[in-house]
Amino acid sequence: MIQFTHLHVHTHYSILDGMSKVGDLIDKCKRTGMNAIAITDHGNMFGIKELVDTAAKVNGKVKDAIKDLKKELKKAEEENNTDSINEIKAKIEAKEKEFFKPIIGCEAYCARRSLRNKDKDFKTINPENGKEQIVDASGYHLVLLAKNPKGYENLCKIVSMAWIDGYYRRPRIDKEILKAHSEGLIVCSACLGGEIPQHIIAGNMDEAEKSIMWFKEVFGDDYYLEIQRHKTDKPGADQNVYQRQKQVNKKILELAEKTNTKVIATNDVHFVEEEHAEAHDRLICLSTGKDLDDPNRMRYTKQEWLKTPEEMAEIFADVPEALTNTMEIADKVEVYSLDRGPIMPMFDIPAEFGTEEEYRQKFSHEDLFNEFTRNEKGEVVMSQEDAEKKIKAIGGYERLYRIKLEADYLRKLALDGAKMRYGDPVPDDTMERIVFELHIMKTMGFPGYFLIVQDFISAARGMGVSVGPGRGSAAGSVVAYCLKITDIDPLKYDLLFERFLNPDRISLPDIDIDFDDDGRGEVLRWVTEKYGKEKVAHIITYGTMATKSSIKDVGRVQNVPLPDVNRLTGLIPDKFGEDKADPKTGKVPKVNIKNCLKYVPELAEARNGEDRNLADTLKYAEMLEGTVRQTGVHACGVIIGADDLKKFAPLSTAQDKDTNEDMLVTQYEGSVIESVGLIKMDFLGLKTLSIIKEALRNIKKSKGIDIDIDKIPIDDAETYKLYSEGRTIGTFQFESPGMQKYLKELQPSVFEDLIAMNALYRPGPMDYIPQFIARKHGREPIEYDLDCMEMYLKDTYGITVYQEQVMLLSRLLANFTRGESDALRKAMGKKLRDKLDQMKPKFIAQGQGNGHDPVKLEKIWADWEKFASYAFNKSHATCYSWVSYQTAYLKAHYPAEFMAANLTRNKDNISDVTKFMDECKSMGLLVKGPDVNESELNFTVNQKGEIRFGLGGVKGVGEGAVESLVNERKKNGPYKSIYDFIERVNLTACNKKTLESLALSGAFDCFEDLKREQYFAVNPKGEQTLETLIRYGNRYQQDKQMNTNSLFGGFNDETLEIPKPEIPKTEPWSTLERLGKEKEYVGIFLSSHPLDQYRVPIQYACVNLNQIDNMKKNRDAQTFTVAGIVTGCREGMTKKSTPFGILTLQDYTGSYEFPLFGNDYTSYRNFLKENLFIAIIVKTQERGSDWKYPSKKDDNTPKEFETKILKMELLENVATKLVKKITIALQLGKINAELTHKLLGILDGNNGDTELFLEVHDPESRSNINLRSKKIQINPTNQLINELEILEKEGSIKFWINNFENRRYLSP
Repeated sequence: MIQFTHLHVHTHYSILDGMSKVGDLIDKCKRTGMNAIAITDHGNMFGIKELVDTAAKVNGKVKDAIKDLKKELKKAEEENNTDSINEIKAKIEAKEKEFFKPIIGCEAYCARRSLRNKDKDFKTINPENGKEQIVDASGYHLVLLAKNPKGYENLCKIVSMAWIDGYYRRPRIDKEILKAHSEGLIVCSACLGGEIPQHIIAGNMDEAEKSIMWFKEVFGDDYYLEIQRHKTDKPGADQNVYQRQKQVNKKILELAEKTNTKVIATNDVHFVEEEHAEAHDRLICLSTGKDLDDPNRMRYTKQEWLKTPEEMAEIFADVPEALTNTMEIADKVEVYSLDRGPIMPMFDIPAEFGTEEEYRQKFSHEDLFNEFTRNEKGEVVMSQEDAEKKIKAIGGYERLYRIKLEADYLRKLALDGAKMRYGDPVPDDTMERIVFELHIMKTMGFPGYFLIVQDFISAARGMGVSVGPGRGSAAGSVVAYCLKITDIDPLKYDLLFERFLNPDRISLPDIDIDFDDDGRGEVLRWVTEKYGKEKVAHIITYGTMATKSSIKDVGRVQNVPLPDVNRLTGLIPDKFGEDKADPKTGKVPKVNIKNCLKYVPELAEARNGEDRNLADTLKYAEMLEGTVRQTGVHACGVIIGADDLKKFAPLSTAQDKDTNEDMLVTQYEGSVIESVGLIKMDFLGLKTLSIIKEALRNIKKSKGIDIDIDKIPIDDAETYKLYSEGRTIGTFQFESPGMQKYLKELQPSVFEDLIAMNALYRPGPMDYIPQFIARKHGREPIEYDLDCMEMYLKDTYGITVYQEQVMLLSRLLANFTRGESDALRKAMGKKLRDKLDQMKPKFIAQGQGNGHDPVKLEKIWADWEKFASYAFNKSHATCYSWVSYQTAYLKAHYPAEFMAANLTRNKDNISDVTKFMDECKSMGLLVKGPDVNESELNFTVNQKGEIRFGLGGVKGVGEGAVESLVNERKKNGPYKSIYDFIERVNLTACNKKTLESLALSGAFDCFEDLKREQYFAVNPKGEQTLETLIRYGNRYQQDKQMNTNSLFGGFNDETLEIPKPEIPKTEPWSTLERLGKEKEYVGIFLSSHPLDQYRVPIQYACVNLNQIDNMKKNRDAQTFTVAGIVTGCREGMTKKSTPFGILTLQDYTGSYEFPLFGNDYTSYRNFLKENLFIAIIVKTQERGSDWKYPSKKDDNTPKEFETKILKMELLENVATKLVKKITIALQLGKINAELTHKLLGILDGNNGDTELFLEVHDPESRSNINLRSKKIQINPTNQLINELEILEKEGSIKFWINNFENRRYLSP
């Protein structure tokens, strides 16, 4: 058998360069007789943990097989069966050879000078292509392999320093750090890009030999020269590489003999199978931004697949030692694990409390043994053997001294906090829970974790940062509540600690903390400064090519027409239905290209069709799907280490998007980072906390009131009224239309109702909401399978809503332990059938032992199994319901201040601003435009309760300019005129661009002597008004300064005789032009809307434009009218040289693009003009349903819907026809003389052609009477509809236009 292993291999973690996946590489190695492989990605170790973990899984199966064989061997030995003994031993020996060895490596870039040199002007000639290159860019390629744990540690340090200190276009090391961290490393000279080959190509043989001797001096026999042979006959491959390799290899073999250096053969692997070469070729095009047909693009040899030992032996038949030397390297590499227990950061405990040294003198090993292996009551609960294992698992006696010290200090802090939370003395049952939790934290070895978390949360509050009340299962901890890590009392809401830390198994705690958006960065800076920059890092994420993006990427480099690519991606379903589920496992297949080709016939047809471009797109997209496309930074995950993180894992760098500073990032992703011993914490930025904080500032500013949002009453009637009326726009997690509907039906009256709705409003449990509502209001009886279950189901009206309820009931009914109840919760949630089958008999038996009916126990278990996979974490629901309640309280009591805060915190998102502006309108809150005499940086509330637009929301106006003009206004009073303004403000901060923005946004409208257009009028000298004003202001301020500094002093405004510039007259802007400029700078139509003249037909008789995509997505075939203003249009030619157009229409809710091809373009091209008001009759239909020869489809093909234009007209010609009838609905008991008088007053004088209907509802008989007015026909003016809207808001009437169904499109 040929002895060989690959030592130069790139996975897809060599991003957009390699496409091999780790699992596929190991699978092929095992199939072809190679029991080792090295991963050497470019400049990184991203894939190393996956390599080691995958190998461990493979080896786990081998270990299990050997374990079974050893059992057989023992039995054979007992029976003294010699033949069996020898046979089994032979099998064991053979099996042991199947162990797979992962070799940890990296292909580094070694700087040609020093990693500190980063000079873009220092250049040389590249010996390979003769082109000029920057010397410090990139570097020589060099393969580094770790042969033992010390080598791994050094490799982590080297790779990390390449990113942290040496990054210049690429992460670079240099020989200085290589030498300093050489222990445990094996080094190979790499490919043609290596230092030795580069010297050879340049003809510098002396330098090549000198370099070899340097490496041999540092690494001795652990330095190897590398040869590659990529002879190729593949079409489109680079034929020149092999010629250079022949030139280099000849000299390398000579130098190897001369310097007594061993040679290895490698293949610079970039993909797994030979057939992947074409997909890899497209990947390189994607990486370099080139098209496949570009003759000058980068090419590989298409020989870079993971070749078998036999293929390598054939290529290197003349140098067989180059193959066997790879095995020598593999044999040098030790087998070692990267996993280790948690390495807890050190929390500074005050010396006066105690020190480790004092504890070593005070407590014996026996004391520690008893304390850490018994329960919180001091009772022995485990065997001697298990106890000793536990001591070892925590870290041994040396670590126990530190843990005990931290645990004792944690106990002190927790008990101090308990007295503040629960009073002194602390109630017995509360103290019992605290003692239990502290004991679990201590015996799991995690008291230091809680000390650190409470420390930075305390620091955050001290800095004025808003901290959330809790998040996730950590809110179930009473100790966390006492430490003020969380702010929800777990005992009050039956929240469980074991949902957070299961007492029966050691698992790292995971506390997620919400901070306000602005404060999160401050807390991270504090943590970094306290623990040291080298000990704090963010966590990397990997973005992979998804199904649709891989098709788009391949289509782009192959120049497939965009419509064809869009058609292919349009056939990809969001998910497969239950009908595709595997009949054995019940699992629905994942959406990937392989499954789509199986279940979507049109895709299979394209894959196997005659159009090779489309077929190849799907073929190679399938090969590339799932490969890493880019890296990112975890949104909230942060690592805090006990020491320099480079000792434990490789690091890279990324740029902080807020500060543009480099920050450290782990090269291992979040799912595996904890397994190498690093502690992860989640620092989340929650915008809602920023909104609350902003609202509190607004209240203080407008009303002079300080509100402690954490101490608001939880039974506030106005707040529950707001929920019950569904007025939840802007509140946290309760603002969706569906949630509003259920809130109106539920009429929540206690906080527990909100917790339940938060938990139920998600797929699955949502089906239980109607029953929950019916039980609350007595329309359905509240029933319990067993009377004792009322204790935990009363608050949810007998319905199991939370995971915690299942856990508590399992204890109550069947005496499950805390740990067992959490294991049950986990098994049900994850549908672990084997685990459930083990636990069910115990539940039935122990429940029956408690006197419960086994039939009812069977039903309870079945109900739990059905619901538990949907049941929600009550701890999380409680915390976030409290945040929601805080927002609802503010909206109910301080509506203007709260909505101003929402507008401020969403000012960069126009759709959100529009939503909140509409909500303000429905609340009767006036939002006034920007004004230099009242506006501040953010949205604020004035003394009249009006919201004023913030100047920071105006395009082109910076914070510095706002600060300058606001400070001047506060110091010397409001600006009296534009001249007064220009005389007083800092014209360096408020430059011309700023003044233009202020003028166009309407911020100068308070100066009534000038209209907006006049600021841009041009005088006879060709100067703009703003330019003359700025020149005047500068001269005025200069003269004022000179007079102030003169010997005579005595300056006042009257002493300056600088003539004010005359303002030229100009043609007024049209309303449309004025509003268009306003929208450009403010983001929305603020002072009015260009569609206002058509508001009634657009809002009440047309479908909102933002609904069309949902109608298509929901495959909702219907005909309807849309209307609005044309805000964009473009024309062009298709690839078939036929003209087309794209028309963008905008209404109050958003915009939509209508493509005009073929007859549509011919019929409607005259409407391709901006600022036209038009109405379009549209039909949503299945794509291709009106084709003359529609393609064949089966029921498995997802239907793709499109919009079809039936008619397009000017809105002014059809506006009155769109409103056919108005119906006013009255409730019998509410009809009185006052209402009748109001209605007659509204209708009187509004004669027109629109029919009027009355619908009278009798709530007692639940009947309606519909009446048509024969005498009155009305004109639905804006004024009339406004007055009807006021009556509807008061609850006096309801009304609708045309059919009631139209009104479902009113809300976005």
